[in-house]
Amino acid sequence: MADTDTSLPALEDTSFQEIGRDALLAPPLSSHAPRILLLHGSLRERSFSRLANEEAARILRRFGCETRQFDPEGLPLADGAPDDHPKVRELRELVIWSEGMVWCSPERHGAMTGIMKTQIDWIPLALGGVRPTQGKTLAVMQVCGGSQSFNAVNQLRILGRWMRLITIPNQSSVAKAFLEFDDAGRMRPSSYYDRIVDVMEELVKFTLLTRDRADYLVDRYSERKEGAAQVSLRVNQKSI
Repeated sequence: MADTDTSLPALEDTSFQEIGRDALLAPPLSSHAPRILLLHGSLRERSFSRLANEEAARILRRFGCETRQFDPEGLPLADGAPDDHPKVRELRELVIWSEGMVWCSPERHGAMTGIMKTQIDWIPLALGGVRPTQGKTLAVMQVCGGSQSFNAVNQLRILGRWMRLITIPNQSSVAKAFLEFDDAGRMRPSSYYDRIVDVMEELVKFTLLTRDRADYLVDRYSERKEGAAQVSLRVNQKSI
């Protein structure tokens, strides 16, 4: 016999809400170009993670996006400078501007680079009343000096989840990246290039699907309940 009891004694409060199908499935849609920020993880003059991102940015613009790339040159180590450092401010303003991101790191000693991690460490989960990353989309990529590996993208996925980003399923890992770019810095035709096109196409689709729903998607019962409790506490304190 099916269980038809829908009562939830523990959730009988104003913080519990039914799922709004209109808000989820038919919100007003934005018409501006999707805004994508690209971060790379190397300071080398011929940085293959930067070149891969530049190629990705060309593809994104072909799909109708507006793109910006952050140059990590001069960004201090996390906690090594105040929050108003010019490079920190620039990075945070770009993250707030964006609706989606691409993170591309070289794999070094089986992991993402310190430059990549430093950029992510400077992005706060909350900044005043704003959550800069929550509900935005993310694509992860890596470049390898040798055979293909996935250590860096796996780590970037963990960080993306921690930052409450919607990390798309597809990803890119370019093996022997030094063979994949010509002298002008353009990526040669290959299955690696095709995969980057696939990843950017998927990123744009996910961004278009979620950007107008992001606030609703990340609206959580536990946080509404906590917020209501704080309001009630402030009201009670004022009445004393």
